Amino acid sequence: MSHDILIVEDEPDIREMLRFSLERAGYNVQEAADGESALEYLNNKIPHLALVDWMLPGISGVDLVRRIRADETIQDLPIVMLTARGGESDKLASFERGVDDYITKPFSPKELQARIKAVLRRSGHNESGQLIVADICLDTRAHRLMIADQTVHIGPTEYKMLEFLMRNHGRVFSREQLLDHIWGRTIYVEERTVDVHILRVRKLLAPFGYDRFIQTVRGAGYRFSEKD
Repeated sequence: MSHDILIVEDEPDIREMLRFSLERAGYNVQEAADGESALEYLNNKIPHLALVDWMLPGISGVDLVRRIRADETIQDLPIVMLTARGGESDKLASFERGVDDYITKPFSPKELQARIKAVLRRSGHNESGQLIVADICLDTRAHRLMIADQTVHIGPTEYKMLEFLMRNHGRVFSREQLLDHIWGRTIYVEERTVDVHILRVRKLLAPFGYDRFIQTVRGAGYRFSEKD
């Protein structure tokens, strides 16, 4: 599976250039023309990385980053800031808001792609598309689960649940947060549904002794961890 990139840029020509360059590099690209549209998109789906222009109408790019970092459900989203402002104070302001990298316009497509790859790599989204813990291998390109070199059939919702928890290894998520990440905020699903799918994931891992990796944290939620 290719990485999903959200472009938040108000200039149509620049968005088109970015989309063309990134799609040629193999990324799945979505667009938002302003901060409000970006937040609406993030309410339903979390991409692997966001490219955010500093000078956006309405909510500025730096304020958008601040809102993202304040939201527990999306606060770990890798962000690259795009801007024509190259001063040291501007760069420091961006990093203080929580951006992962900063690239000054004009820039070459190759430079942008190199920056994106570096940020994705630091964020744990490796180029092979595999998430590996112990003998569990989740191939995000093929949407395939392998355990101890055996292919294990997994349903689409259980796959999303396992992928999300493995990507956020060690972090605890409440049922509400898992609902937001897996089903999206605009779809009503009872919190009990999370427990059902967690149980199904555990049953898939149980024959290999890895059901203990899906841990219940009393009063808080669930996490994926090989540590007891």
